[in-house]
Amino acid sequence: MYKVMALDIGTKRIGVALSDFLLVTANGHSCIERTSDEKAIQEILKIAHDNRVEKIVAGVPVNMDGTEGFQAQDCKDFASKITGYEVIFEDERLTSSEAEENLRAKKIDFRKNKGLVDIESACIILEQYLSRTKN
Repeated sequence: MYKVMALDIGTKRIGVALSDFLLVTANGHSCIERTSDEKAIQEILKIAHDNRVEKIVAGVPVNMDGTEGFQAQDCKDFASKITGYEVIFEDERLTSSEAEENLRAKKIDFRKNKGLVDIESACIILEQYLSRTKN
């Protein structure tokens, strides 16, 4: 039994979500400050190890026309530093606005804590991946 982890990789913060062992639900876990890539990678690896993660899904912000810009390349470069786990890239376009809508619907004020949006975005990325890979 294993879990899947999803990452919403930003230049300042990384939202983390984890699946359940049945690979059905996505649950927000935490938000990691990206002060240095090395420190952030160590935190990700610790969370993955402690939660029996086998795969890591990294959201890539693809442009609306399907091209990849600076942010997408930054996400891929960051994710390439994660070792010991299978890393899968998932198109994450529009997840931030969807995350904000979800939080507003739950009456959660995220203006003072942007990390909540990153965590919710990671959940959406994971939900997309889980629904796409269901047998």
